[in-house]
Amino acid sequence: MTREITLRQVGGSIGATLPKEMADRLHLSPGDRVFAVETEQGILLTPYDPQTERALAIANRAARKYRNALRELAK
Repeated sequence: MTREITLRQVGGSIGATLPKEMADRLHLSPGDRVFAVETEQGILLTPYDPQTERALAIANRAARKYRNALRELAK
């Protein structure tokens, strides 16, 4: 489902409000956590998963450690 969502100023950040029917369908409640992933098509919101967060942290450390090698491989 595609819906237009208006962004609002929330302190020093910008927040988005999901329509109630969308939040209900996705079983989201106030205080729930999600990942915001930047993609070529825009922003993808996915359910928060501690295991995924740990995996992303490991991948980031590896990318920093092997930055030069990865840059060479990308050529």
